[in-house]
Parts: sequence; structure tokens; C-alpha cells
Amino acid sequence: MKRILGIVLIGMMVASIGFGQKKMEDITIRFFAGGDAGDPFASIVYKGAMAAQKALGVKVDYVFSGWDNEKMVAQLRDAVAARPDGIAMMGHAGDAALMPIVQDAVKQGIAMMYQNVDVPQIRAKLGGGYVGAQLESQGRALAEAAIQKFGLKKGDRVVVFGNWGMPGRNIREGASADAFTKAGLIVTKLTATTEMVSNTQLMLPALSGEILSHPDTKLIEYANSANLGAVPLYMKSLGKKPGEIKNIGFDTSPAIVEAFRSGYVQLSSDQQPYLQGFLPVVSLAMTIAYGFSPISYDTGAGFVTPENIENLAALAVAGIR
Repeated sequence: MKRILGIVLIGMMVASIGFGQKKMEDITIRFFAGGDAGDPFASIVYKGAMAAQKALGVKVDYVFSGWDNEKMVAQLRDAVAARPDGIAMMGHAGDAALMPIVQDAVKQGIAMMYQNVDVPQIRAKLGGGYVGAQLESQGRALAEAAIQKFGLKKGDRVVVFGNWGMPGRNIREGASADAFTKAGLIVTKLTATTEMVSNTQLMLPALSGEILSHPDTKLIEYANSANLGAVPLYMKSLGKKPGEIKNIGFDTSPAIVEAFRSGYVQLSSDQQPYLQGFLPVVSLAMTIAYGFSPISYDTGAGFVTPENIENLAALAVAGIR
């Protein structure tokens, strides 16, 4: 992080003497935060992007999409039509849906960056960097860590929530499900909808039905920080004591911190969303002003456990981790 901030400060000093293709204060960026303004993950991404904006002095317009793929695609078309200097785009809609729009953007000289979900085909053909976790390896690693940590064995039953059937939206959870299956566990895939992110109680009927049908379920994996933070509500509604069912997922938030503290959540894989906001803005600014190559950075930081949660708690409450 110190090295990154050093680059930012150098950029600011160079910008102050007017060197480069464009001054920082004249650069315009359209930034996609992914979800709604108040949701646990998107709000951290947004804070990271705002910190970079403040440090560099660039102009940034923020786009919130409610994690809706079709909305993101329409908003990207609007962004390209507005002709900013750069666009930082969430890749959830996938290569096929975004490719023609990005081609148009590149033809117009708009610099592109991607965060949270990679678009490898687009980047291979048209360039651009990616800031986010490597989703397949992250999902696989979470499942393997859970198997080892909780002593799961062949025949044990687990539930994996994911955006099943939506291209680009279930890579991580799919890798988890595959790792569990490879280890001989019985995997039930339940769909986590975008509506369940904004209203976490909507997940409860599906979860309740599954646990009532299979009371021997050992573990549940959640696909987003909003639902992982709501685990105490789910488990209390099901009449489950802390740790009776192992609950795992991704990221941190104030709610997830409390879920760890109460004993209802046991494992989370952190993908540092603050950096997914901060670094794309830095990268676009450096490319536009000085022609630097785009930044690609794996934000997967490792695992959050009951043993280390207090090391991150204050930062999570502050909306940084």
C-alpha cells in the first residue's frame, strides 16, 4: 500500500508542473461500484475510489447498478456515450455482453479498467487491467480451507449459495462447489438473487426449506457479504446454536465482525474491496496522464477467522476492510 501511495504522490507532483498528456484535474472517469450505494461491499469499493479521487484530484462520476447485469450493460453504453477519459467497469456481465461496447470505447480513445470480476477475453484483445481476487482460485481455496478446518469428510452435506445460471457471476462459488464435490461431500446449490443482497431476509425461506429437508447439513457458504452478515438472523430463525452449522463466505463488514464475535460465522475469504475502488482510479489516472501500463492486482488477502477477526474489526467498522 505504501508503494502504491508513493506512485500517487509522484503523480501529483508531476501533475503540479503540468507534465504529461493531461493534467490530473482535467481527467474525467466513470466508475462502476457494482451494487447499491449502501450495500456492504459496494460502499467499501466506493470509499476506496473516493480516496483515490481525493488524492489525485481527478473528476469521478459514480455508477451504482444493484448488481444487475443488464443494468450494468446499459449503464456502460451510457458511459461510453458520455466520452469520459476513462471507465472503471465491473465485469459481471461477462466478455460476450461487454465486448462490443468496450470495442467502441477503445476506438474512441477511452481507457478501460476492470474490477471485482475479470473479463479475460476482453483484456487479451483490447487491453486494460484487472483489480480483484482471482475468483476460481479464491472459491476453491475457501472450500479446501473449510474442509481442513472443520474436519469435513466424504458424505457430509453442504450448501453453496451462488448466482447459478448467470455467466460470470458464479465462477467463485462454482469453484467452491467443485472442490467440495471432489472431496466427496454432498453439495446442494441454492440461488442467491440480487434481491437477497438488498433484503437479506428474502434468503430465509430457501435456507429454511433446505435445512428442514436436510437437518444433517454441516456447512453453508454464502456468495456475498450482505448475506454472510445476516447469518445470526438465519441461524436463530432456524433454532441453531453458534457453530452448530458452520457458516462461511467472503469479505468483512461491521455485520460480519459481529457474526464472528457471536460465533455464528467461522470463516471468510477477504478480497479487499477498498483496493478494488482505489487502484482502478489510480491506474486510469496514471495511464491517461503519463501513459503508464494499466495495473493488475490480485486483492485476495487470505482468510478471516475467529482468531484474527479483531485485527480487522476497527477497519471493517470504518468501511475500509
